[in-house]
Amino acid sequence: MITDTVWQYIYKYYISGIVNDASYNPVDTITYAILLGLSVFGILKLLEKLDIEIDSRFIAAVTPYILAGSSLRVLEDLNIFTPPLRYLFITPIIYFSMFAVTVILLTLAVTLERKGKIKSYHAFFGLMGVVWTVINIAVLLSAGEIENPVPAAVILILGAVSTYIAYLISRTLNFTLLTDKLNISILFTHLLDASSTFIGMDWLGYYEKHVVPTFFINLAGNFVDSPSLVMYPLKLLVFIPVLYMLDHQFDNDKEKKLINLMKLAILVLGLSPAVRNTLRLLMGV
Repeated sequence: MITDTVWQYIYKYYISGIVNDASYNPVDTITYAILLGLSVFGILKLLEKLDIEIDSRFIAAVTPYILAGSSLRVLEDLNIFTPPLRYLFITPIIYFSMFAVTVILLTLAVTLERKGKIKSYHAFFGLMGVVWTVINIAVLLSAGEIENPVPAAVILILGAVSTYIAYLISRTLNFTLLTDKLNISILFTHLLDASSTFIGMDWLGYYEKHVVPTFFINLAGNFVDSPSLVMYPLKLLVFIPVLYMLDHQFDNDKEKKLINLMKLAILVLGLSPAVRNTLRLLMGV
């Protein structure tokens, strides 16, 4: 009896959402947030063991893998994969799948550099991610058709313009937090995500799957005709304080490594859904 109850609980709050690719619920949202926090410390230990510096070059080399994961997710949206294989490419399982492959390729690149086979693991590792992304995009275009080029272009324009406005205001006010290249890049990914939510919901009738954004969008719906626009101020109100805290509350080298890794995690959380949403809208799936 207890076993059946536990299984029903697990299926209702975790497995059902993955199998049916449904919206998140408060239980799995909190669980995945905790797992993300624990994973950051685990990844930090792994990178220290590999003696990898978490700097701008490393973040740049990892970025193509975010694009590869997002495009792979859209291939699943096109029903390229069948069960049970498709479950590996549904959020959040795809994060673990992508992490495993990325670590394997990173370890390979570092090993080749240390054996003198390649000059820089950054370039080799990043190039493999670019090739993977290009292959995914090629398969995506061959398997489906471009349906919404204008909305997809508008997402990119809105993301870029809103970020540029934030940058100009910050430069005028000498608010150096958002004139930093990495910080403004992170903000761009999240404003791009906000743009994809706005265009998807207001133009094309998509819906938001995540619990917190859904709450604020529904709340804003009581006051405005385009409630998904609330994503813009919501992103600013959440991530500017987070970035400020990361840049001003930690000092020693150990903490700085953790800060850069946390910034990479925040970038992933913005860029991954932004790219996935934009590609979905582009392909009409």
